[in-house]
Amino acid sequence: MARNIFPKKTWRYTKEFKIKAVKMSLLQDIQVKQVAESLGIHPMMLSRWRKEYREGKIHGDNKGRAWVAQKKGLRSPKEMTENQRLRAEVSRLKKENELLKKWQRYLAEEHQNSLDSLKNVERN
Repeated sequence: MARNIFPKKTWRYTKEFKIKAVKMSLLQDIQVKQVAESLGIHPMMLSRWRKEYREGKIHGDNKGRAWVAQKKGLRSPKEMTENQRLRAEVSRLKKENELLKKWQRYLAEEHQNSLDSLKNVERN
């Protein structure tokens, strides 16, 4: 059996990168797995960073650093929040549309009831 004589490559991430990743994962309707995949890291690593962030072991200096180089098909945090906003708007519009459909059915029933009552009056 062949042995690997070279040490494994370990990646070092800046504190700013970790904080940005944690903040992205804390956004509503976004899963840890999605953020981890978009950043090219393992979900367990991001979960560990989230725990460290909650415990105060890593904290930001509020100097928003540059976004990690884009990979094909991945979204930046700004695009992810835009998607989240658009999803919320679609949800609101669907509810509004459903309410309008219910109102339309109600008006149709009222109209039909008024026609039925007019027919009953004419018969008497």
